[in-house]
Amino acid sequence: MGFFDAGLKEGNRFFSMLVDQSARTVEATRALENVLEHVDAAAVERMRSVAEVSAELRRVLIDELHKTFITPLDREDIFNLSHSYDDMVKYALATLEEMQLLAVAADEPIRRMVSVVREQAEELELAIQRLAKNPRVAGDHADAVHEKEAQVERVYRVAIRDLFARANDIEALPGIFYRREVYRHISNMSDRADSAANVFGMIVMKLA
Repeated sequence: MGFFDAGLKEGNRFFSMLVDQSARTVEATRALENVLEHVDAAAVERMRSVAEVSAELRRVLIDELHKTFITPLDREDIFNLSHSYDDMVKYALATLEEMQLLAVAADEPIRRMVSVVREQAEELELAIQRLAKNPRVAGDHADAVHEKEAQVERVYRVAIRDLFARANDIEALPGIFYRREVYRHISNMSDRADSAANVFGMIVMKLA
């Protein structure tokens, strides 16, 4: 069922569920950024609560897709947007869990990447909020997500290079690999934002 055939409206339940999921993604990335300097069990538990809400929103959305014949967007687009939003929250949780478990302190690459990922989440929230009335504006916000993903990738590559340039002490290797895992989670979070932006691009193209 096409976009205009089903009539995407701000009150549509699928639209509302995607808006809610997007808001949880922004909440998770902001929370991650705010606790980087003092990651503890309480911070991890708060993030786990956000992840549980996000996962439940996704479960309900998928159940509604199973029950609904006419949807405001292509079913695959709804599914993939929801999946990307939820994955971002999961990676935010994984980042905090591993920083706590592996005793990885925040450094400048972590701070920079998380800051840009938070900006990606905010752009995705604006994209879904604008989609019903101003789809081309939603596309502009999606384009900004692509640009920011490239920023994260540049920081990630330099950080990995610099990290392993210091791998001349065998006793330091565990800490190096632990930090690389944290870098990788943040990079993956950015990749999932980029995937959501790709979906928005497809949706806007279908409207042209």
